[in-house]
Amino acid sequence: MAAKVEIYTWRTCPFCIRAKQLLTKKGVHYTEYSIDGDEAARNKMAQRSNGRRSLPQIFINDRHVGGCDDLHALDSQGKLDQLLAS
Repeated sequence: MAAKVEIYTWRTCPFCIRAKQLLTKKGVHYTEYSIDGDEAARNKMAQRSNGRRSLPQIFINDRHVGGCDDLHALDSQGKLDQLLAS
């Protein structure tokens, strides 16, 4: 079973684009919530991410993993593939 991956983004955010590129490179299917200017959606994201309002915010199997740098750090530590396989 593939992991459920969700990512909150803004269309022009370079960190969002970088995070999506990594997921795509790994062949991960993800659900993207493009929340450009939608404060209600951003508030919902902040509730899920323990108050973090920066973008992107990424969730794997409903677990908050953080933003772009956090995603790349998990990958460089060899932990991302484990999360995606669970």
